[in-house]
Amino acid sequence: DEMLATHLNLSLDARLDVVATAAPELAASAAANAIAEWGRPAGDITHLVVSTNAGSHAPGTDVRLVSLLGLRHDVLRTVLQLNGCASGCAALRLAKDLAENNRGARVLVACVELTITAFRGPDKADSFDALIPQGLFGDGAGAVIVGAEPYVHERPLFEMVSASQYVIPDTEHMLTMQLGSGGIGGTIATGLPRLAAGIVEQCLLDAFGDRLAGSGGVVEWNNLFWAVHPGSSVMLDHIVRALRLAPGKLAASRTVVREYGNMLGATVIFVLDEVRRQREDPQGEGAGHDEGWGVMMGFGPGFTVEAMLLHAAT
Repeated sequence: DEMLATHLNLSLDARLDVVATAAPELAASAAANAIAEWGRPAGDITHLVVSTNAGSHAPGTDVRLVSLLGLRHDVLRTVLQLNGCASGCAALRLAKDLAENNRGARVLVACVELTITAFRGPDKADSFDALIPQGLFGDGAGAVIVGAEPYVHERPLFEMVSASQYVIPDTEHMLTMQLGSGGIGGTIATGLPRLAAGIVEQCLLDAFGDRLAGSGGVVEWNNLFWAVHPGSSVMLDHIVRALRLAPGKLAASRTVVREYGNMLGATVIFVLDEVRRQREDPQGEGAGHDEGWGVMMGFGPGFTVEAMLLHAAT
């Protein structure tokens, strides 16, 4: 806020320079907390996955994290760029594949977002769709460690059982992102929540229906816990109605979007942490703390639906 107040016409180059410095530091702070909770040295991390929708520098945040965190110089790095709100789910999906296919691998996932490249003042030519991102998005970073076959002293939180990704045909115009002369821009169509609600149940049934179906082949969505990327409170309202969820089922998502806004890829990690907190709190929000199975879900350009079936570790 202070920078924007004193630099009303900050150029794109200047804003990208800010991101080049601030993004690695913010990501390192989140990653250091994740490593500390994990309880093993940073040198035991074998893979690094960085997801961001900010910045356009190389070397980027992934390289800076190697020195900031004291990672091994042969750590295997992957960067996901401009995947929008689905990028956190996509990064976790990639980390799952890396961990399962590289024996002993421990994957650090770091999602970092800064809105300085997108934030700007209003313009007379703006449509309402173009103004939505200006009031919705926020800065943040989240990090987790992903591995398979946990060691005795590791304490898993969620098992990522199965992942899916769907691109909905003829919806490319509904959610767009691009880096232009004024920064990162794009559109979020006002009909997007209604579109997502109309296809979300079929996407989940196609991906996980066989695993979750009860007697008669029916899936009762209220028997699961939910970690949904909260694109907006309106999006959450539509999903609740589409899946016939009890009011408290998306409590974690609502808490995060209310307190932090939409932090793009980092948001789903905040939601997972809030789900964990609420499950551990006997007086916390959300129904049915004893549910073992859950769904993580995010939406991105395409229009893309990322989903993952989770199982809470005991």
